[in-house]
Amino acid sequence: MSNDVFNLAGRVALVTGGGSGLGLAIAKGLATAGATLAINGRDRVKLGAAAAQLEKVGLRAATFAFDVSDPDAARQGVAQVEQALGPIGILINAAGMNQRAPMLEFSAADWNRLIATNLSGPFFVTQAVVRGMIERKAGKIINVLSINSELGRETIVPYAASKGGLRMLTRGLAVELARHNIQVNGIAPGYFKTDLTRALVADPAFNAWLEKRTPAGRWGDPPELAGAAVFFASGASDFVTGQVLFIDGGLTASV
Repeated sequence: MSNDVFNLAGRVALVTGGGSGLGLAIAKGLATAGATLAINGRDRVKLGAAAAQLEKVGLRAATFAFDVSDPDAARQGVAQVEQALGPIGILINAAGMNQRAPMLEFSAADWNRLIATNLSGPFFVTQAVVRGMIERKAGKIINVLSINSELGRETIVPYAASKGGLRMLTRGLAVELARHNIQVNGIAPGYFKTDLTRALVADPAFNAWLEKRTPAGRWGDPPELAGAAVFFASGASDFVTGQVLFIDGGLTASV
């Protein structure tokens, strides 16, 4: 197989949550593969810093600040991306949040905010992007899930529910959109070192548990997600849809 099958040159990729962490790592991987890159977030300063970081390694990204959980903002944001860069051929739904607490301590507002970001946001952005993909009979949608799409853990019940819902959203979209030559797949990271997991990394007890529980014996590094994202975004996955790839050092394969 020619390496050209992984070449994303000439294709516009929108990465929500692309201003930091796993979203930024995925964005960097897509841009390295040749994609024209748009990164989204709510914090303009963070987006600017991310774009500057990419520029230091010879990559370019246009920034678009909007709230994915607001359907009107999502539609307007997608329209702005396409007006500036052209039709979106690749969508990465990476925007997400977590809040750790026993379920009895979650307020309705906390629950609604988390579900809005992690589950409603991907639905609204996909709705806005997919209309054009259907017209063009081509598109790649990659949702960033979690090992907690598959595994339960205390103190993150709403998060696990949102990611489990996103897993089924991925499968449902894959079935509905396959006839339009649109592939929808998911990437499910295990435990990666990011700003969101900094407290866990610093916790000696948790760190020891994780290194013992994960067959690879370590945390993941965000750049290790890039290859999977490029695969799902490229022609190499044209007959792959509705699948979830767990990138977790073997954690979900072990007992």
